Amino acid sequence: MSPYLAEIIGTAFIIILGDGVVASVVLNKSKGAQGGWIVITMGWAMAVFIGVYASAAASGAHLNPAVTLAQAILGKFDWYQVPGYIGSQMLGAMIGSIFVWLTYKRHFDETTDPNTKLVVFCTVPAIRDLKYNFLTEFIATLVFILAILYITKSSSSLGSLDALPVALVVLAIGLSLGGPTGYAINPARDLGPRIMHTILPIAGKRDSDWSYAWVPVLGPLAGAAVAALLFNFIQ
Repeated sequence: MSPYLAEIIGTAFIIILGDGVVASVVLNKSKGAQGGWIVITMGWAMAVFIGVYASAAASGAHLNPAVTLAQAILGKFDWYQVPGYIGSQMLGAMIGSIFVWLTYKRHFDETTDPNTKLVVFCTVPAIRDLKYNFLTEFIATLVFILAILYITKSSSSLGSLDALPVALVVLAIGLSLGGPTGYAINPARDLGPRIMHTILPIAGKRDSDWSYAWVPVLGPLAGAAVAALLFNFIQ
């Protein structure tokens, strides 16, 4: 399988299952309605597990521009492949969000709050303060990338469960650092579905909050860059 196709498929899995669990919890008349934050964080962790498991052999399972950037800064990934990987991740995220919308189409129709519809696709801060929102995404991604780098540095292997440690990191970040912004920690995860929220004919939707959209893109990228430099300095 082409590594670019693997990145599309893996990222699509993440969004289908990640945005899917958000839709299940927040949209009206869903059987998962009011499931709460624990359900959402568990759902996202399992989404990452499946996405990584599906794509690791073919592409290394970046599935996140922040991961791709960090690997390139560390010299573990060729810079010429960075645009193709990020483009594939964006495409996968956009495709995944279409599947979520189709699956929950009737529930979108039954939900009247436009903010609830938006949050299925992309992150919305609990308290809107752009400097602190940016700092939260920066810190969460810094922790995420550093944890992944230490995990991948280890020579131990869990065999077919090698994707599990990454999923557990996502779970831990969601539970501990996810409250302020919804922990994008992945520019493609936020920007791709946000674009689709703009494009798709969702009944009663609001604007896609483009004034906030730079936060879950630049915050994770900055956090990833600093994490890579810090990791390189520590070693």
